[in-house]
Amino acid sequence: MILLDTTVLVYAVGAPHRFRDPCRRLVAAIETGLAATTTTQVIQEFVHVRSRKHGRSDARTLGVAYLDLLKPLVVVDEDGLRDGLEIFEESDRLGAFDSLIAAAALREGAAVVSADTAFGAVPRLEHVVPDDAGVAELLGSGP
Repeated sequence: MILLDTTVLVYAVGAPHRFRDPCRRLVAAIETGLAATTTTQVIQEFVHVRSRKHGRSDARTLGVAYLDLLKPLVVVDEDGLRDGLEIFEESDRLGAFDSLIAAAALREGAAVVSADTAFGAVPRLEHVVPDDAGVAELLGSGP
């Protein structure tokens, strides 16, 4: 199981970037059965970021599409929040929002797929960068 960070969602529908095509391949693999999810907060952050350049209607449409693709979404409950706050305190590289994502992934036994390399500093958390090599590895076609 993989848990997607906001960066993957943004790059998959964004402008040309070195992560765009690998993120698109990853989303296509999820559409055909690769097990993946995210959190409700990631969808919210994606909609916020997307709406700044593309308007609310476009952001909502894509947000709903991601919700449907990645459901059931992970809900961070009170215990997950406590775990996230502990990760936040222990990791000076990871912000509060990403600490909750890390906690959710650890609770779910999932790898986090994110362009944010700070996830790599969290003990016991598997972090995959959504570049060509990382996505190839997730899809079983990597080294």
